[in-house]
Amino acid sequence: MASYLHSFKGHGYLAVMPRGYGQEDCPVARALDVIGEKWSLLVLRDLFRKGPLRFQELEQGLPGVAPNTLSARLKSLESQGVIATRLYESHPPRYEYFLTEKGKALGPVLKALHGWGERYR
Repeated sequence: MASYLHSFKGHGYLAVMPRGYGQEDCPVARALDVIGEKWSLLVLRDLFRKGPLRFQELEQGLPGVAPNTLSARLKSLESQGVIATRLYESHPPRYEYFLTEKGKALGPVLKALHGWGERYR
């Protein structure tokens, strides 16, 4: 049985697609493993344009994103070291998100995508 099929409570199988491209020898594939999920680049865009943002501020700037999806993207970007969090309120705990040095290094990539998007509307 393929490794991406998992038993689903005795009711058949659920296909779970492997994460990433599995091409560790390709720098483009490795980069997409980090920032290639839907909404990730737009989260980074907003952090570049506006600086540190709270969850609600990010959500407002991304109409159509589900809160659970945004939360998953933020956790993924944080686990990859592209963004980090800072506590701004302790009860209840609330965080703001900001770019790390690794995240800031994506600035030229976002500028190139912006230029490409402008040129090929």
